[in-house]
Amino acid sequence: METIATRWSAAMNLNAPIVNAPMGGAAGGLLAAAVSRAGGLGMIGSGSSGSAEQLKAQLRQLGDIKRPFGIGFIEWVVEKDTHLLDTALEARPALLAVSFGEDWEWVGRARDAGCVTATQVADLESAQRAVDAGVQVLVARGSEAGGHGTPAVSTLPLLAAVLDRVDVPVLAAGGIASGRALAAVLAAGASGAWIGTAFAACRESLLSDAARQVLVDARAGDTLNTRVFDVALGYPWPEHLPERVIRNAFTEAWDGRTPDEQARAQLREAIAADDFRVAPVNAGQGVGDIDAVETAAAVIERLTSVRPGS
Repeated sequence: METIATRWSAAMNLNAPIVNAPMGGAAGGLLAAAVSRAGGLGMIGSGSSGSAEQLKAQLRQLGDIKRPFGIGFIEWVVEKDTHLLDTALEARPALLAVSFGEDWEWVGRARDAGCVTATQVADLESAQRAVDAGVQVLVARGSEAGGHGTPAVSTLPLLAAVLDRVDVPVLAAGGIASGRALAAVLAAGASGAWIGTAFAACRESLLSDAARQVLVDARAGDTLNTRVFDVALGYPWPEHLPERVIRNAFTEAWDGRTPDEQARAQLREAIAADDFRVAPVNAGQGVGDIDAVETAAAVIERLTSVRPGS
């Protein structure tokens, strides 16, 4: 693999300006280790049901990689489990990301521990507040991205606007699952790419084989933003943070409505059975660029095969 470097990726000791998004339920220690060994920045995610004990288990899966890695949190989950942040800082990650909140107390603690700090932003106002709070890296999360987030502005317009506003490194997120998409955001000035869906489909992710196959089979137009799964399962995500998922029978029947108890029971049974005709699979609009289950190393090789301007 030829090296593609940005000033930020070089400073982070990476061979490629690629970060796997810390997706809860997909980005565990095995995926993070594989991404880091392949030259990117592997991240462990702690989702809405995350806990310190779960994080410890995933940290053990890193092994002795001797490469930079990161950890990503949801702010309100950190507030719920006070041991999560302590556990993360004890692991000495190169990058610590906390997103979807406005409490910046974690920033000073992380920087004092030697971590580079990051957070996801969806508009200029949140970008400026994060920089004012001392966050060192911003993730410009466009509306194309999979999973939870504010579906306001698409990736390239958001990236350009944030780059014009702040002086810190900005990573692009949303719809980046091909070499051309990576080249586009780097040409626009991004310091790197924060990539979820392409890595969720990897062999090393925490997803089941059935969920990975859903991603392989899906096309870009097969996704939608919805709150229906959060409502049905009682997850406390706020209304302004829906999730982008693959359309299925459950979204067709209940998107925009409140599922009844029979539907909720059906959903819980489908999740337990890995029945993704009903159970959710998060995916961004870059899912159409995923044609096979690959290793994380193969994904990085594929993404770095196209250079800006080629």
